[in-house]
Amino acid sequence: MLGDRDGSMAQLLITGGAGFLGSHTCLVLLEAGHQLLVLDDFSNSSAISLERVAELAGVPLQRDQPTLKATPEAFTLVEGDIRDTQCLDALFASAKAFGQPIDAVIHFAGLKAVGESVQQPLRYWDVNVVGTQRLLTAMNFHHCRTIVFSSSATLYGYPHPNQIPIPETAPIQPINPYGASKHAAEALLADLAGCSGKPEPIQASSGGWRIARLRYFNPVGAHPSGRIGEDPNGIPNNLFPFITQVAVGRRPELTVFGDDWPTPDGTGVRDYIHVMDLAEGHREALHSLLNSDPQLLTLNLGSGQGASVLGVVKAMEATSQRAIPHRIAPRRPGDAAITVANPTLAAQQLHWRTQRSLTDICRDGWAWQQDNPNGYGEACL
Repeated sequence: MLGDRDGSMAQLLITGGAGFLGSHTCLVLLEAGHQLLVLDDFSNSSAISLERVAELAGVPLQRDQPTLKATPEAFTLVEGDIRDTQCLDALFASAKAFGQPIDAVIHFAGLKAVGESVQQPLRYWDVNVVGTQRLLTAMNFHHCRTIVFSSSATLYGYPHPNQIPIPETAPIQPINPYGASKHAAEALLADLAGCSGKPEPIQASSGGWRIARLRYFNPVGAHPSGRIGEDPNGIPNNLFPFITQVAVGRRPELTVFGDDWPTPDGTGVRDYIHVMDLAEGHREALHSLLNSDPQLLTLNLGSGQGASVLGVVKAMEATSQRAIPHRIAPRRPGDAAITVANPTLAAQQLHWRTQRSLTDICRDGWAWQQDNPNGYGEACL
């Protein structure tokens, strides 16, 4: 149960905790009173994000090795690869040796660019599937069987128009290696929970595992302080960071892929969720697992509201008071007209709903981009 040692605090391992989603979730979890061990290889993240999380949370950030030379503090960062079995084993064993065994894991570590996954499918399966399998093996060996898994709405592929908004019971039909790798990891988790082959989104676990598979829609925005936000390597793969980089002058224009979709303005419609809402969803999923019997939760995290590409452009123009140049290009293979979540189950199971609007998303994302025009690359702590 939650806080086995003192009634309120849990020792958590956060894989990929220096990334966009991980850093915001670390802040929310620190504010909830948990102790965090963060494992990250910095392949698509920066340690500066966690320095800033520590600043915002008012706690020091301890840097350490997988063998934990010192007793873990409230916030400890270890550099390592999720596929490194020796690193994982040392981290679990060392935490236990200091009297602070890991109670639960939130697993963000992974690769997430759809286009890149098409070019490098072996790499995506290695990191996203093999990495998850090795993490779960280490957890099982060290008797840690509570995990919140970072999944994706890409599992739904081309959603049928009659299933918009998309429920968790919609067909799983990934259309790219990234989505396929997430599906494989979800299947592994279902096997651990003893729920393999059962279609229901929520099942009791027969394997002693407490598992939440959280399917995100489109996480965007930033912490309202402007201190932490999204800093993708190279050219952004997602709409929102591309728009903010155009607004700040880092990129010349936005490419809009298709204006002939069956939507009100002809551009694709997506469900955008503020990253702080998403982080709070992880907190609620974690608390639900730690305070319940073994189970498997499968939940969409989204707002249930759709916004078109041009709608997001107009909203950012209003927020930034800057024109965002854009051009129309042909549709991209693999895109869908509308992808919007049905978040009813998350509301029922976690008592969680999004609290922030598209206006809030644009305000906070723009504050981050203005204060950090080059991301963490030239940042001062």
